Amino acid sequence: MPLKAFRGPKVWLWRWRRNPLKRRADTMEAWVLLGAWLFTLLAGVFAGLAAARSVEGGLARERVEWHPVVARVMDEAPGSAGPNSDSADGERVWTRVRWTVADGSAYTAQARVAPGSKVGTPVTVWTDPRGNLVTRPATAAEAHLRAALVGGLVGLSAAAVPFVAGLVARGRLERRRMDRWDAEWARLGPQWGRTTG
Repeated sequence: MPLKAFRGPKVWLWRWRRNPLKRRADTMEAWVLLGAWLFTLLAGVFAGLAAARSVEGGLARERVEWHPVVARVMDEAPGSAGPNSDSADGERVWTRVRWTVADGSAYTAQARVAPGSKVGTPVTVWTDPRGNLVTRPATAAEAHLRAALVGGLVGLSAAAVPFVAGLVARGRLERRRMDRWDAEWARLGPQWGRTTG
């Protein structure tokens, strides 16, 4: 395993400055780093924005197309109806409910209702345009949050690809540079002993 090159004090943009000691490998490494950072930034931003727009558009479409329908409980819900049955703690049980859509078609499905709900108790369920049972659509604020989270995750994931590719390319360039350095040292190192005599 070749030794890492000695690293002196950090000098910003040294690969872009004129220097008689600068090697071709330094220039190549500079271009690889610039390209990797540029592709990382562009891939992350564009993929993140596209994913966020897609998620937000889908959730907006759901808010427009999905609508609440009053359904009736068909089987008595398990549990007992207590003073906390409609409280904010969200305790619900599954039971069959039935609802009718605008064209008169009747649908039956499992839905979560308050414990102890009697047969015929009205409950609000959400349906899609075909009458299928769906969850409550996300509010505009929830949609913005979901879109931002998904966009951020997709952007980071997309940015990781050129970033890792740049690290791999830079590692190969550095390994190649160290191999050349070792070969030069092996060729010139033994001559140093002869000059002092």
